[in-house]
Amino acid sequence: MGAARLAWPYAAAMNCDIDHLVIVADTLDQGVAWCEATLGATPGPGGRHAFMGTHNRLLRLSSRVFPNCYLEILAIDPQAPAPAHPRWFGMDNPALQAAVRQAPRLVHAVARSPNIEMHRWGLVSLGAQPGTIVAAERDTPDGKLSWRILLRDDGRIDCGGVLPTLIQWQGRHPTESMADAGVTLESVILGTLPPRIPPLLALRHVGLDEPEAALIVRLNTPRGPVTLQTARY
Repeated sequence: MGAARLAWPYAAAMNCDIDHLVIVADTLDQGVAWCEATLGATPGPGGRHAFMGTHNRLLRLSSRVFPNCYLEILAIDPQAPAPAHPRWFGMDNPALQAAVRQAPRLVHAVARSPNIEMHRWGLVSLGAQPGTIVAAERDTPDGKLSWRILLRDDGRIDCGGVLPTLIQWQGRHPTESMADAGVTLESVILGTLPPRIPPLLALRHVGLDEPEAALIVRLNTPRGPVTLQTARY
């Protein structure tokens, strides 16, 4: 209890922001087709994550309320060997794999932390299980992207998927080289979290205590307003 109280004054000055939304698809081609049909925009290039056996395509979502934000369409890379550990965001869950064979799904939000060590310490002090800090990087035509991210050994996301995964970018943010596709993130609502976690993360412009789903997001798109929400697996 005392350790958790110590975390708050520091975290209050270190607000987290929504960094990106994760859409899991059966294949990237399926994910691109879904994005074009649902959002009226074609995602730009992404890359491969060799340590996870996944690859992605990216779509800029930055808005006045949510700057430096994007959509990640993520799929298992059929050309990559399976990793020796579970993939991130519950991608090895058989129920999720069966669901995305039918259609891509919003599964999670990732939040940007200015001090991932401090936020991880605070979450663990409050009884959460956010995982350990993993360093990752990938090459792009505009240079290397480097980041650190909290991942659990079992590949699951904590608090039933409500708690955003935390990331801290090292240097350049990926949105700096993304074209504007006319899609913006307008609102984010998270399901119920343990009461002491929201003050710790100080997530800006995020609504809380939505009973319908772990995550509900609203987007402005060339096809008009679009609402996406997570399902439970």
